Amino acid sequence: MRTLQHHELILITGGKAEISVNNKKHTVQEGILIYLQPDVPHFIVIDSDDPISFVSVHFSYVQIEQNDSAWNVRKDVKMFPLPAVQQLKDYYQVDEVFKQMADTWNTKLPGYEFIAKTLLQQLIIAIAQNIKKRHRNYATSVKVEKIINYMHHHLHGKVTLTELSELVQLSPPYLSRTFKEITGYSIIEFFNKLKMDKAKELLLEGDSKVKEVAQLLGYTDEFYFSRLFKQTEGMSPSEFYSKNIHGV
Repeated sequence: MRTLQHHELILITGGKAEISVNNKKHTVQEGILIYLQPDVPHFIVIDSDDPISFVSVHFSYVQIEQNDSAWNVRKDVKMFPLPAVQQLKDYYQVDEVFKQMADTWNTKLPGYEFIAKTLLQQLIIAIAQNIKKRHRNYATSVKVEKIINYMHHHLHGKVTLTELSELVQLSPPYLSRTFKEITGYSIIEFFNKLKMDKAKELLLEGDSKVKEVAQLLGYTDEFYFSRLFKQTEGMSPSEFYSKNIHGV
């Protein structure tokens, strides 16, 4: 059992657990967003067979008011209008901002605190937008999920808009528009992002050279792959490997 003196947002990205907030129990799994307010007792019991993975952020905030040219700071701010536990649908944008915040905080490059604060604002906006779109056509959401699963199984090659449109029986223009609304990315951007995420996994395993990783992901041109990786990650594959394996 614990209580916090600040706010915490937790996004469950896998596994299972049970959380109790104010003596109310909830089963949590992938896609669950947890909002813990200050001074609220809670505890989490993790499933031993399928332990959870998650991303989280702890933060505090105040309310600034201006009265007669004077700035006042109010610390007795209202809590966010969020339930303690809720299931998010199509939470890719929320997950992406969470990961950007974690990367920013962990790398601690110049200006990282300001960037992290800006990303926190983006995260809150992404959560609000997700809730607003909760009543989206469920059938369409299922089709986007099907496309993403299809992409995961074809990271070694290429996919086309025509191919994906036929897979889910949606017109190419409608699919392109809907996919971006749900994920925040165009289809090709999302597919490339999945490839780069897989490339990072392969590089960190340390068993494959850059050329081999490129070939495993369907890139015949090692230098094109390296340019694409740098555009996405801000550093070359070799720099990413050195930084994460050797700390330089």
